[in-house]
Amino acid sequence: MEIRQEREQDYPEIYRLVKEAFAASQHADGREQDLVEALRKGSAYLPELALVAEEDGLLAGHIMLTRAGVGDAPVLVLAPLSVRPEFQRQGVGTALMERAHEIARARGEEYILVLGSEEYYPRAGYRPAEELGVTVPEGIPSANFMALRLREDAEPLGGTVAYAPEFGL
Repeated sequence: MEIRQEREQDYPEIYRLVKEAFAASQHADGREQDLVEALRKGSAYLPELALVAEEDGLLAGHIMLTRAGVGDAPVLVLAPLSVRPEFQRQGVGTALMERAHEIARARGEEYILVLGSEEYYPRAGYRPAEELGVTVPEGIPSANFMALRLREDAEPLGGTVAYAPEFGL
C-alpha cells in the first residue's frame, strides 16, 4: 500500500470512496464527500495533508487535515477519514493517520482535533479535547470531541474551536 498526497485526477474517485465509506455509518450526514470538495476550495485546505492510500491502483482510503483555530492558536482538524468498505479493519485508516501525523509534526503543527468515535481515535493517541483546554462545542458529546498533541512542547490550548466555514459549525 502506498500513501501519497491526493492529486486532482483522484478527485472523482475520492468523492465515490468517501460516499461509500460513510454510507453505512450511523453518525454520517451523507454529505461528507461534499465537505471534502468544499474544503479543497477553501482557505483552510492544506494540500500536503490531504492523503490517499492506494492499493494495486485502487484508492483504499483518504484523509484530510485542514486549518482551524482555538483562541489564537492554529490547530488542524481531521475530517474526514474515509476507508472504502472492502478495505476497512485492515489498518488503512491507522496508516493514513500515522502518515498525516508525521507530516503535520514535520510542519511544526502542535494539535489535531477530531469529532469521531471514542473507541477508534484513542488508539491513535487522541483524548478528550477538554483535557487539553478546548471547550467542547454545544450539542457534541465530550467523549467524541478529541485532540492529539503532536509536540510535547506545544503551548497549552484554551477556548473554543473556530472551524473552517465549510464545516457549517
